Amino acid sequence: MLKTRVITALVLLAVLLSVVYSQSYPFFIAVAALFFGAAAWESFRLFQYRQPLFGAVVWTVAFILLVFQGVSSSAKLLFALCAAIWAIRLAPALRLGLPPLDGFGNRLLNGIYGIAILGCFLAIVVLYGHSPLYLLSVMAIVWVADIGAYFSGKAFGKHKLAPSISPGKSWEGAIGGWIAVLLLTGISAVLPAMADTFAAHVFARAGWPGLLLVMTIMVAASVVGDLFESQLKRRAGMKDSSNLLPGHGGILDRIDALIPTLPLAVLIDSWF
Repeated sequence: MLKTRVITALVLLAVLLSVVYSQSYPFFIAVAALFFGAAAWESFRLFQYRQPLFGAVVWTVAFILLVFQGVSSSAKLLFALCAAIWAIRLAPALRLGLPPLDGFGNRLLNGIYGIAILGCFLAIVVLYGHSPLYLLSVMAIVWVADIGAYFSGKAFGKHKLAPSISPGKSWEGAIGGWIAVLLLTGISAVLPAMADTFAAHVFARAGWPGLLLVMTIMVAASVVGDLFESQLKRRAGMKDSSNLLPGHGGILDRIDALIPTLPLAVLIDSWF
């Protein structure tokens, strides 16, 4: 399983780098739309929507139309809506619980989470428009937080973070991931070669206190995104969102922590 997981991760990284640095915007959008459609399909399955493929096609068409109409003019509004969705509805669900699968509340939540996923992929387009390095630097925050949390949790994890949702996650792991992000972004913020990264931009405008605050918020958002998707899977009785990625599960299993953080990064960048 570990070997399969590592191979899949390396293939995904190679695909990501080749797409991001392809210098072909249509190719980038085509691949983004493909991954968005897969994520939407998995989301509809988690909410037990009767026609997940149909729903995914509709949302993917909407994503493509928004991209080619230009997301820059309406970006702030959309990403502010995504931040509000997480703060007001999705994050509180970790404590309050989810509605029954057969009720109107579930259908409403399905649409709300769909907007959050849409905002995540539109944020990918906006960040890519800044530069490929800028996009990767935001994604790296989530990846480092996840890797740091995994190893810290293995070594020191004793206090469960959310035992009823994801028993394997611990407070020690979350703190370890946070520290790893602070170390990475602190180093990248002062390296000339990393001047066009998200951390460097935050540091240039807000200094060390601002960098500490922003990275803390970003790590917290990534943890919430991860836990919320785990909560959806637990309610649906599914171990993974799908089996599209051998050893990793589905697309949502890989981007769950990115869903709240990428729109947030665009918002923070626009505020600065």
